[in-house]
Amino acid sequence: MAISQKYGRTYHYPFSPGTTSDDRIQNDYWDHVQKIPKLIHTEKLDGENNCLSKYGIFARSHAAPTTSAWSASIRRFWQLIKNDLGDLEIFLENLYAVHSIEYRNLEHHFHVFGIRQHDRWLSWDETQFYASMLDLPVVPQLSITQKPASETLYAEEVLSLTVGRGTFEPHDVLTGAPTIIEGIVTRNAGGYDVNDFAQNVFKYVRKGHVKTDEHWTRHWKRAALKNEGGSYVEY
Repeated sequence: MAISQKYGRTYHYPFSPGTTSDDRIQNDYWDHVQKIPKLIHTEKLDGENNCLSKYGIFARSHAAPTTSAWSASIRRFWQLIKNDLGDLEIFLENLYAVHSIEYRNLEHHFHVFGIRQHDRWLSWDETQFYASMLDLPVVPQLSITQKPASETLYAEEVLSLTVGRGTFEPHDVLTGAPTIIEGIVTRNAGGYDVNDFAQNVFKYVRKGHVKTDEHWTRHWKRAALKNEGGSYVEY
């Protein structure tokens, strides 16, 4: 039995080329987008989805806290803040281990993208507030859309964001060559019910993004931070 509810499956935009056989597509996304007054587009980062709650650190499964080698740092951080979490569940992208993208301009390994409290996802403003209180950055915010005029213009706007170089200088893990961002995650700027997740969060993922296989954990390496040797402090 799960200790808490794991992160919901994020549906792809129908124009997202990076889907796999087990992905889901929100073909009627435009019906939902038109009902959302303000949308936040954030950069999709290539890491592990971790949840910090008073019960521990969770990865894909919420049946038991994670014990992976690459989560050791976030688990040490959790020891420092666990008594301050209360009923908040902090969802973040853990970039400690390099996956398919190697970032060469990282200042921090952990970037918050959502916070859940009971049966509600907090607004983006609330998310940024609590992340700041915990001294954690949020995922890069790329753009804001308010009351999109048409589906065509909206899709063009999202697509224009997907060709960006990225905030943290992403490089292909196999070739070492500079690459573009992994994708975009769009969310309702306001808060919403947990059961309405699929109608309030959408994503675009570029084609051919994944360069690792199920055996990557055997030879994983730690992502370097640009301030190491200076102000960087390992948890």
